[in-house]
Amino acid sequence: MDYLLLVFSGAAIGVIAAAPIGPVNLICIRRTLAYGPVNGFMSGLGAAIGDGVFAVITAFGLTAITQIIQGWFAPIQLVGGLMLVGFGIHTWFAKPNLPDPAKRGENGASSLAGTVASTFLLTITNPATLFGFAAMFAGLGGIAREQPSYLAAAILVGAAVGGSVLWWFAITSIVGLFHRNIDEQVMKIINRASGVAIFLFGFAVLGHLLWEQYR
Repeated sequence: MDYLLLVFSGAAIGVIAAAPIGPVNLICIRRTLAYGPVNGFMSGLGAAIGDGVFAVITAFGLTAITQIIQGWFAPIQLVGGLMLVGFGIHTWFAKPNLPDPAKRGENGASSLAGTVASTFLLTITNPATLFGFAAMFAGLGGIAREQPSYLAAAILVGAAVGGSVLWWFAITSIVGLFHRNIDEQVMKIINRASGVAIFLFGFAVLGHLLWEQYR
């Protein structure tokens, strides 16, 4: 088995899973602008850990867990939608009390552990991510053409998480270049725009759930 191909393929899967602009990306960008690259990166790390959980479920073929998630799809989606709506409202009303530019990034609005936990929960309450990983892993020729092994699955999962982490490091580093030039007025606009976008993501999730339940 070509393990180098597995590494590159897994890393690509991680980047593809993390890159689409959605609520987690918006939250990480906003936190980077407000509190610095470290806080933004830790937010991305929470999402990467969530991606890693789904990657493990997919790569190791944990069908029992997959079936449980499918069976609880609606409640999980409901929790995720409500969390997004809550995040959107909180972001809208968040006060743009930026720390001193020279110290920005040393202290966030919350502990780094809480920062990681919040984006992890947002990621893990989106079951669609699981099916996205399943689709990408199913199309992965490097593992599909050979007899699957635990080693290959572990390499694939590690590479996928690594790709996701690399994405968050890159995006928060780039955005971090601008955070020292952000004043309170600009941050207020960013809060309002991000709040509306995140709220709409949550509203769309809840609307889709209602549609699926009552159509």
